[in-house]
Amino acid sequence: MKEILHKTYKFSNSWTGTIIIVLFVIFFVAQAFKIPSGSMKDSLLVGDHLFAKKFAYGIPMPHIPFLEVSIMPWSDKLRLMDGDKPKRGDIVIFRPPHNTKQHFVKRCVALPGDELFVLHKDLYIHYSEGNEWIEKNFKEYDILPFAGKLWVKDPYMKDHPGIHHDDKIVDDGQSPMPIFNFAPIKVDKDHYFMMGDNRDHSNDSRFWGAVPYENIEGTPWFVYFSIDKNWEIRWDRIGKTPTDLESSVYLDKAIAERVKEDKDDYGIY
Repeated sequence: MKEILHKTYKFSNSWTGTIIIVLFVIFFVAQAFKIPSGSMKDSLLVGDHLFAKKFAYGIPMPHIPFLEVSIMPWSDKLRLMDGDKPKRGDIVIFRPPHNTKQHFVKRCVALPGDELFVLHKDLYIHYSEGNEWIEKNFKEYDILPFAGKLWVKDPYMKDHPGIHHDDKIVDDGQSPMPIFNFAPIKVDKDHYFMMGDNRDHSNDSRFWGAVPYENIEGTPWFVYFSIDKNWEIRWDRIGKTPTDLESSVYLDKAIAERVKEDKDDYGIY
């Protein structure tokens, strides 16, 4: 046993062993990501560097970092092994269906079988569990009866206060229509509807559809570094999980930063 441990130790200290261990961690355990856009403000900020938990929803097909080349280039599969599925309200890292070379970070708002629509910016969801389940579990929420079904209005804003709208974005023909009104749809089997917390500045499932389970990579684990546009380090965010960052201590600072840097040409991310 000692001999095996000694050989393992020597191998881990070699260049080959180090590379294999690093690749194993990146492929199957954790991978570093940077939040490049403002679509998840005020929950996650531009300049947040975080580790993604790669095994949260099964095991995605490993890709070589930066090159985004699959380790199995002869296969077009994006998933190596199935596992848990995203839950409503989870922040999810995934490859969007229109460009699987990219990674997006959004919040899962609807599961397979759920129905939803957007009216005057507000999100309405009829959960697949049905009317009785909705009446029992959403007593403190606004509920709209429509077409024989109950629809919960903006069901995630209470639990995830980083979700917000921009009062400057109005329906004057200058912004994309799905921001304001989106026709009722039912989420397909093995698909998940994703939306950014910065609702009026998010390029998400309203524009290109629900995300197949196969495209899902993981979930943010914790922030290991954060820096704002002025190159000032946000020391208080380092080591924090997305759940930690939803507390008023961090949200108040995030909102203040957003208001300070807000610009008229702020677009869709």
